Amino acid sequence: MGIIKLKNIRTFSYHGCLVEESKIGSDYRVDLKIKTDLTTSASTDKLADTVDYVHLNKIVVEEMAIRSELLEHVAQRILDRIFKELNKVSQCRVEVAKINPPIGGDVQEVTILMSKKR
Repeated sequence: MGIIKLKNIRTFSYHGCLVEESKIGSDYRVDLKIKTDLTTSASTDKLADTVDYVHLNKIVVEEMAIRSELLEHVAQRILDRIFKELNKVSQCRVEVAKINPPIGGDVQEVTILMSKKR
């Protein structure tokens, strides 16, 4: 088994329950951790034998571009697409963070973490 991580994928998106959030948008950070068997790709040196992190990043960016009220909904869509499109992934964990959320306090970010296993 092996692990592939994508850290600090940054997007500007329009998620949130408030009408203002759908108009002005916010900065977001996504961290992704997947488990997969890396033994074959480690010996063959072929992209076809591993999980392509470019594909993982594409999924995150595309799903973050679709507006949702809740971060949980975005995270679930990311997980579902990864498992649908990348058969070599056995487990995935995704963190979606809203930077400087509009919650009336000095909060750096609000983060949700969700995971899924095959």
